[in-house]
Amino acid sequence: MKIKSLLLGSVAAAGLSTGAFAADLNVLTSLDVCDALGISGLTISSDTNCLQVTGEVKWKLEYGNYDAAMFSANSGHDAYDIEAANWAGTVDQNMDWLSEVDAYLKFVGTADSDFGPASATIKFDYDNDYTVVNEDVTKVGTNRLRMEEAYVSVGDSTVIMAGQKGSIFRKGDDAPLDYLGTFNSEGVDPGVDTPFTDWVDSNPSAALQVVSDLGNGLSVGAGLENLNGALTTAAAAPFNTTDDGLLTGYLAYAGDGISAHISVAGGGFMDGTIEDWGMHAGFTGEFDQLKVVAAFAADDNDYWNGLASAAYTFDMFTLAVSGEALRVAGVSQWGAAVSGSAEVSDGIAINAAFRWFDEDSDTDDTEVWQAAAALVAAVTETVTVTGELGVFGTNKPAAEQTVPYGSVELAWAPGGSFTSSVKGMVNSVGAYKVTYKAAKSFK
Repeated sequence: MKIKSLLLGSVAAAGLSTGAFAADLNVLTSLDVCDALGISGLTISSDTNCLQVTGEVKWKLEYGNYDAAMFSANSGHDAYDIEAANWAGTVDQNMDWLSEVDAYLKFVGTADSDFGPASATIKFDYDNDYTVVNEDVTKVGTNRLRMEEAYVSVGDSTVIMAGQKGSIFRKGDDAPLDYLGTFNSEGVDPGVDTPFTDWVDSNPSAALQVVSDLGNGLSVGAGLENLNGALTTAAAAPFNTTDDGLLTGYLAYAGDGISAHISVAGGGFMDGTIEDWGMHAGFTGEFDQLKVVAAFAADDNDYWNGLASAAYTFDMFTLAVSGEALRVAGVSQWGAAVSGSAEVSDGIAINAAFRWFDEDSDTDDTEVWQAAAALVAAVTETVTVTGELGVFGTNKPAAEQTVPYGSVELAWAPGGSFTSSVKGMVNSVGAYKVTYKAAKSFK
């Protein structure tokens, strides 16, 4: 890059006195194909191609005694397992721990074409997870390196993609705005979901997709996905795991403080019949001091999930409210949350919050709840400390109890896209857990 700078500087200086050099300056400034294509970050260029390299490594370690006799706001599907509520139970004397390593390395090679940038994408994904419950009672581990994506694409405002890649089915615009978040939303990390829409984006598969920017913030997309049956093993009952082919499409808007989308998907089109379908819609709008979120997801198996949230900022104080509802296996569930946040001084904020969830609105004694107060202090420009005191509670006859807890988290972000944190948590029944996280990305 230093040689290129010297060359361009010499040409520019010569161009001040020579019209011919000045006329050719635009050609000479495109010596690097990555600059000509508008691609930045970690790149390697040849005469015609720009190779962009991105990646990330994350590690999480949990250790303590936090399992057994747990109560939760579990809706009956694994995706809705509420870790925070589960944790506050009666403990035994057996230790529990977890280690998770997640990493990816992605290569995108791009060249110019008559139809716009032409790219080939290869992404490797690595997962190494190990979970131990009650010491030797239950051990579960995953050690997997796979080629997650391998596809080609071409186009500018309209892009055609073919190969193995993730779904274009869009989610998002569905996270609650309150401090704790709602119980069910926390279980879907966060937002609204159904087993079908979770299945749609669970794994990459062979696909042919087209997305287009229509201008004025509007975009559309359509895809033929799961052409190799890669998603069938991830299907959750009652879906037919032998159905191949997934039709997907979305319409989205972004602009003027608003982002919104609606996505639809139908499974089984390869045999000419759509056996299962699902949809996800989300809306986020910012109007001066008011921010609102509304989202809804549903499928054809009597499963739906809706959420609405709003936050209003009064100078240094923010009030947020959220509500959620869902129906699963003929059971209606719903929850609500409210929080207040205030910046009491430069770098110091306080939060007070409450959330509640009813696992079965037609049955008595099926509620769980949580109240919390937290202090967030930016100790330095790179170090933040968060302290929280709260209480979990349930009126379930089998586990009726109220469990106070406390936690302290130290987060460190020294720069260079490196982040790290350590958090300790303990409750009144003797359970405790220490969590350490570290991550670094590059692009």
